[in-house]
Amino acid sequence: MTLLQRRATLLHAIRNYFFSASVTEVVTPILSRFATTDPHIESFATVASMTAGGVEDTPRYLHTSPEFPMKRLLCAGSGDIYQICSVFRREEAGRLHNPEFQLLEWYRCGFDHCRLMQDVEDFVRHCIAALQQLNPTLREETVFHKIGYYDAVEAATGLSPQQLSPASLQSYFIKQGMDCPLSADEPHADSLDIWLDFLMSMVIAPGFDKTGFTFVYDYPASQAALARLMTVDGINVAARFELFYGEIELANGFHELADALEQRARFESDLSQRQVQGLSDVPMDTALLDALANGLPDCAGVAIGLDRLLMMLTEAERIEDVIAFPEGRA
Repeated sequence: MTLLQRRATLLHAIRNYFFSASVTEVVTPILSRFATTDPHIESFATVASMTAGGVEDTPRYLHTSPEFPMKRLLCAGSGDIYQICSVFRREEAGRLHNPEFQLLEWYRCGFDHCRLMQDVEDFVRHCIAALQQLNPTLREETVFHKIGYYDAVEAATGLSPQQLSPASLQSYFIKQGMDCPLSADEPHADSLDIWLDFLMSMVIAPGFDKTGFTFVYDYPASQAALARLMTVDGINVAARFELFYGEIELANGFHELADALEQRARFESDLSQRQVQGLSDVPMDTALLDALANGLPDCAGVAIGLDRLLMMLTEAERIEDVIAFPEGRA
């Protein structure tokens, strides 16, 4: 089974899955007047274009995700939708990264993030079955695990939610004899979220089942991104999940935030963080905010990196093994 056959089989399986579930395939613009405000993601900016009158127009940005225009379609009454598209992020190419990669994103109305996790599991099993038709020895058994974020932290470190702080996490790294990712005098050393990101990538995720899938759900409220907030066992958490294969992140899903004012506040917070970190100033998506103000149906959405998924399903070692034209050969 060649690289092209494997990808074609996966794309065919995706479309069959959503057709059977009556989820509509959509296409949204690749170029946008807006960029992502997320401090962890950098958009590619095009040079300013010329208008019909010969006047220089504002730059356009290559999308890092189709999420915002898809939500505008949801606000307009589209119902359940999905999209397969190339997205672009300014990051170094490596074993798991390529600046241009293929993303699958879908939204299910009336779902919360817990129900969407089951949908994602059903979807992955469907894709595995499709690829097994071409290669019967591929992944004869697939295991899915589910664990709450704070349960995962406590299982790996013994720290409860109330014990988590930059100081306690720095102390944990030192006691474990691990290289401390930040010293106390470095910029952002007082950011709990940065320490939690290090903890996830260096301690928690490496302990996941190496040959199975793991859902981590109900993230800290400060890591809500585009998810709504909820209270679980007296703790404010984000209605959000991530899917890992071994320690590799494959998907990110939310019970979607529908409050336009809260979304604007989060965009503004992102922009403030970007300024502190010396990142480029970018325009927030006001068209999304206008759409949210008109009403987003109760829904949950998820984005899956298809190149990484194909890596996991075919046991490839590097992302370039599943991309016909990786960085440097495009």
